[in-house]
Amino acid sequence: MDKARLGCRFSHAHERGIQVGTSELIAVHYTHRLPADYDVDAIRKRAHGRGAVWNDRAELYFKAFLLREAGRFGAIANSFSSLYLWQHEKAFRDWLVSGGYRIVTDWFGRADIGTFLALDAFRGPASEAHFLYRQDIAIPPDADLTAALNDEIERARQHAARPTIAAAVAALDPRSWTFTRILLSKDELISAEAGVAYQIAHLSQPLLASLPPGRGHQSTCPPTDIRTGDMHEAT
Repeated sequence: MDKARLGCRFSHAHERGIQVGTSELIAVHYTHRLPADYDVDAIRKRAHGRGAVWNDRAELYFKAFLLREAGRFGAIANSFSSLYLWQHEKAFRDWLVSGGYRIVTDWFGRADIGTFLALDAFRGPASEAHFLYRQDIAIPPDADLTAALNDEIERARQHAARPTIAAAVAALDPRSWTFTRILLSKDELISAEAGVAYQIAHLSQPLLASLPPGRGHQSTCPPTDIRTGDMHEAT
């Protein structure tokens, strides 16, 4: 592949001044199941109370305090969860080793923590978000990974340009080769493709405004065949 085409592969990273291959942006999500008769309003009050602690947290783009209520927005059971977007792995590590997770275990016990490499993240035009949507998509075994990764980043950038979106994140679990798509939305999204819906009880967003904006892509690179990863000149 010549230098111009290689530059197209990584143009977005270079536009942001990122050294390709460095470690940054990690998404973290854990969930606690709640009994059917649990007072979810108590969770909302707790989220608002704890939210102030996170509103100025260093090295954190956002933390969403999330609820799923049985019978609402597709949920069949109650749960409470938290989803974070950290600037880098060390920020998450520092929170863990300093005892930040202890308050969670004291209240709800120790949950499995899902960690994902965030390929990129973009801020949207919406100034608030009431819903978070997560969708997990397995990458087909025969997919061209380079093309798939770049297309996933571009998809998040395009979604972040929608007027009801506050942020869009493209993340990857490299252990299972699964994309995790995260949208923070002002309004409920009707499309089934949006993924699992969570109500946002509180959104702390210390650095969300510093994310690059989503926008319609104005690329001079030739289109990519998602099946092969080949770039084809327009005819």
